[in-house]
Amino acid sequence: MFLRRKTGTAALLLLIAFLLSSHALSAEDPAWLHYRQGDYARAAQRYLTDARAGQRLAQYNYAMMVLRGETAGSGGDALAWLRKSADQGLAQAQYNLGLLYENGRLVAPSQTQATQWFRRAAEQGHTPAAVSLATQYFLGRGVARDEGEAARWYETAAEDGDAGAQYIIASSYEHGYGVTQDLRRALLWYVAAARPGDAVASAKAKAVAKQIK
Repeated sequence: MFLRRKTGTAALLLLIAFLLSSHALSAEDPAWLHYRQGDYARAAQRYLTDARAGQRLAQYNYAMMVLRGETAGSGGDALAWLRKSADQGLAQAQYNLGLLYENGRLVAPSQTQATQWFRRAAEQGHTPAAVSLATQYFLGRGVARDEGEAARWYETAAEDGDAGAQYIIASSYEHGYGVTQDLRRALLWYVAAARPGDAVASAKAKAVAKQIK
């Protein structure tokens, strides 16, 4: 089965993506206005005030500012605020906490904890978390290996427009990994994956189309 495994350089890129995670936005968030204007000091001050008041969005954004080095603070502080936000159910925070456990950053590595946090975020419709949860199931990391559950979550992410997940679930339907083999559904997903310009997905779509009578 085709799977882009997060090892070596890919794991490094994953950590970079974590550090570059964008703010969770609110249209009426004055802190975001300060942040957008480049006034990180005032943005961080406002986020911290709101975080202490229990606002989960502010807790997440303040934690991410600390992790990106945009305001003073320790990794432990960032972790504490991120966990508070995740415990209050913010999907972005749950997903990023899962990444920390997956990669052993600021916490002892734990695939079990990573899987649990990915699941909580994925169940709220967080697409990257659905992809990560699917990968955990496919590799048997932090959970019993289950190709059926992996396929289910890859398809969930595919339906949300994730091109990588679209390719993977297409391969699943083509070969019958975790799902009943179905070349027509494989073709549908290869075509979807090819739309952003993926030449490999386009070639696979053409090859599968030739097999359908």
